Amino acid sequence: MTAILPNRRILLASGAAAIAATGLIVPARARGIAPTRTMRGGANNYRPGAPIVERIGGGGFWMTGTVRRAGDGAPLEGQRIQIWAHTTEGHERDPHSHGATLTDAKGVFRLEMPQIVPAFGQAHGHLAYDSGDFKTVFLRPIMSSAADTTLDVDFVLEAA
Repeated sequence: MTAILPNRRILLASGAAAIAATGLIVPARARGIAPTRTMRGGANNYRPGAPIVERIGGGGFWMTGTVRRAGDGAPLEGQRIQIWAHTTEGHERDPHSHGATLTDAKGVFRLEMPQIVPAFGQAHGHLAYDSGDFKTVFLRPIMSSAADTTLDVDFVLEAA
């Protein structure tokens, strides 16, 4: 019988195996991507079933963003996003200030609309995911400046 003499490699391997067996070392686990939560005031002046449009009004301002699935972050194609705001052409409660668009294969949406102007002292937009495959989410992002000509908003949706 051959005797095994301990060396550094055997001691390190034995020690690591003992620690792993006790559960002190666990493999890294992905936590996933958390879903977007509805924002307070996001549903103000919401109009169920707003039509899908090529553009709202005369344009000049771009509302953009992405829609992904909670957990794995996969892009979601064909998801309906409704957009409305107080603009140079109308108030956020006006039907002509509302429109919807669909996401592309990469989960990206883009909709041109009139310039957003401050309402109640803040320049902000309203966006909603409300198609039913996932939980409804209403967002009310505030622009950093009323002079901005784009607003980028991301949705992470949770199964309904």
